[in-house]
Amino acid sequence: MRTQEHDRGVNMAAGHLNREFRLAYGESPYTYLMTRRIERATALLRRGDLNVTAVCFAVGCSSPGTFSTRFTELVGMPPSAYRRRATGAAAGMAPCVAKQVTRPIRNQEAPLAEPQLA
Repeated sequence: MRTQEHDRGVNMAAGHLNREFRLAYGESPYTYLMTRRIERATALLRRGDLNVTAVCFAVGCSSPGTFSTRFTELVGMPPSAYRRRATGAAAGMAPCVAKQVTRPIRNQEAPLAEPQLA
């Protein structure tokens, strides 16, 4: 057993773990983790008391650039724009409702446009 697998506490190779995770959850472990981090980031940004860099580090990301790119891919707008928009839009909304309404949807999950037949 290699040290990496032992450190993770998983008795399988990284590639096998990736395949099994994808079969079980429909996405890679990295994608799953980043989606959960972005969900948490949206909640922190809605509060409005932290700047984007602080939110980036608070959710466990180490690179503000990577965080911003992934946030934009999942949410559809940069975190700074989301923060400006969400602080006003979520005002007066119950936190559980705000979480549901603003939950990120991956671009590949967005409905596709109907094909136009000529």
